[in-house]
Amino acid sequence: MTTEANDRKETLYTFLIYSENTPGLLSQITAVFTRRQVNIESLNVCASSTPGVHKFTITCYCEESMAKMLTKQMEKRIEVLQANYYTDSELFILETSLIKISTPMMLRDRTVSKIVRLHNAHIVEVNTTYATVEKTGITKDIISLYDSLAARGVALQFVRSGRIAITRSRVEHLDEYLAKRAQEQEAMKGGTNQ
Repeated sequence: MTTEANDRKETLYTFLIYSENTPGLLSQITAVFTRRQVNIESLNVCASSTPGVHKFTITCYCEESMAKMLTKQMEKRIEVLQANYYTDSELFILETSLIKISTPMMLRDRTVSKIVRLHNAHIVEVNTTYATVEKTGITKDIISLYDSLAARGVALQFVRSGRIAITRSRVEHLDEYLAKRAQEQEAMKGGTNQ
């Protein structure tokens, strides 16, 4: 397994989209990518630290002009509070992976457990048939571990999560946006009460 990043001239962008928790919004957001024929590499959706707000983390390869267009299209959705795109250097990123490996082969080949340790991974389950290795880190490190185990012929199954990410900025852009929106709404109320 190799990463496609080496084969592409486009940049991997991570989109952080904050929205109200509305049914059907995921399909609307993914449709923005589909209409532009942009393939989503990973997608993660979860509740954010702001009550009632969900966070979508989506990655894709594209040109910056396309990233800007996708962001504008997503922000047109009424339920989307804010959408931004980032390069990897602007974010702190993690993924989690699980790799099932053959226990008999692992016991015969001592380099397998050494590979696991060298990649700072953990064996989280062992039985007579298989062992499960967990690795949390950046994509390239996870792929490197998998490639090393696959090269030894011990990898049986492999899965990795979508990326989770937070900005390296000291401020949360959504909080700034919500505070500004609250001020504008207060100002509008004050103007209508006069």
